[in-house]
Amino acid sequence: MVYNRNIPNSSRRSGGREARRSLRAAPLARDLRPVRAGLEGGQFKPLSAESVKSIDVTVYQILEEIGLSQAPESGLRYMTDAGAVLGDDGRVRFPRALVEDTLSKCARNINLYGQNSKHDLLLSGSRVHYGTAGAAVHVVDVEKNEYRESYLADIYDAARIVDQMDNIHFFQRPMVARDILNPAHLDLNTVYASIKGTTKHVGCSFTEAEYMAPVFDMLHQVSGSEEKWRARPFVSNSNCFVVPPLRFATESCLVMEEAVRNGMPVLLLSAGQAGATAPASIAGAVAQALSEVIAGLIYVNAMQAGHPCICGTWPFVSDLRTGAMSGGSGEQGLLTAACAQMLQFYDLPGGAAAGMADSKMPDAQSGYEKGSTLVMAGLSGLNMVYEAAGMHASLLGFCLDSLIIDNDVLGQCLRCVRGIEVNESTLGLQVMKDVCMGGPGHYLGHDQTITLMQTEYIYPEISDRSSPKEWEELGKPNLLDNARKRKEEILHHYHPNHISKELDSELRSQFKILL
Repeated sequence: MVYNRNIPNSSRRSGGREARRSLRAAPLARDLRPVRAGLEGGQFKPLSAESVKSIDVTVYQILEEIGLSQAPESGLRYMTDAGAVLGDDGRVRFPRALVEDTLSKCARNINLYGQNSKHDLLLSGSRVHYGTAGAAVHVVDVEKNEYRESYLADIYDAARIVDQMDNIHFFQRPMVARDILNPAHLDLNTVYASIKGTTKHVGCSFTEAEYMAPVFDMLHQVSGSEEKWRARPFVSNSNCFVVPPLRFATESCLVMEEAVRNGMPVLLLSAGQAGATAPASIAGAVAQALSEVIAGLIYVNAMQAGHPCICGTWPFVSDLRTGAMSGGSGEQGLLTAACAQMLQFYDLPGGAAAGMADSKMPDAQSGYEKGSTLVMAGLSGLNMVYEAAGMHASLLGFCLDSLIIDNDVLGQCLRCVRGIEVNESTLGLQVMKDVCMGGPGHYLGHDQTITLMQTEYIYPEISDRSSPKEWEELGKPNLLDNARKRKEEILHHYHPNHISKELDSELRSQFKILL
């Protein structure tokens, strides 16, 4: 900004800068913030109108001509009673009329609730929300430049950090507690650590249906009653109900049924890997994922019409040279954005994955991989962007420091999603007249500038924008050091108390809480 050099230094520092600092320090109403949960995307459409129609035709053909195999007996009863056809080959197929009927009555505009209502999320149209997810088995230790096994305490710590990150809107379990071997204890304690650490919406998985009863008992007590839980379920089930290609996963389907019966929203998750368990072509991978998820919608709506479901089209990319997953690739961004576009075509609330860096550490590679895939997901209008913060090594490693860094990345992405407002006020012809026709010749002190600096612009929390001189004066801070300091500050001083000591003691007396 060349015009800065024409303004006396003392005036610039003591006047406009101090005014801007004072304004930034003042709290801003959530609906006035430059970025927030639920901004509407949809500007980026990787598929042409003809491509969308072609994929739609293929989805109906897949469901009617190929169908899915290995459904549990209970699922077969639900689906065939609704109109699905069980073939002699054991595959259940879905006539077009059944698919259309399901799409006409399934839940839309669904709410995912938080324990605190300020974190409620409306999944509708192209409203965008970013959050965590995954089942990493390692924690990234940035200081030692190594990986270690993930533990229950790490899940709780991640939840506490996410609770403090404005641009991470929900917390889905990102790691597996490797220190708990009993699967029933694992399921219960994963939910406990998550809801104890954050009041944002929580997503969790379950190993088997028989382990879910104590979890619901616990959730009823935290909610105040079963009725209150069913009115505002603040935990959803991330459910891999299919094993691609086009096969039901029996145990997960039974978990799904139990979740539906207990009023828990379900993420219907299809996670094929292009070139391995899904077609290598991006178009084919999208079509298969959509077909599998719509089959899941038919299953759930045959049980309970209108039950809240998130359509989890999660096709992943393979590096076809090695067969290894490549979560940070440009193709992954395109896959995710194409899924978002198709979900909007069907007007279905949905989610997919982005931000899964192949990089093992929060470095430059991580930055460009996360930034490119996350902004594509946001601009496409994806309702729920999973894996959006903290993930490395293509889902194998989770980094607490990266949650802090990625919060800044997501702020930038959300600002892109918000776009540019063009109206008489933002064009500001009168402001230009004020400045240029007898005014000071710059906009630094103008009321419009002061007003818009918080509502139009976003400022990173830990990223550095200082000049080289200021950077030296500050001791040459770097991004990782800043992230580590912020992480340690949260973990040492932030202890959520939304679950009272009395209730927590009661839960610990009833359940085997290991945290």
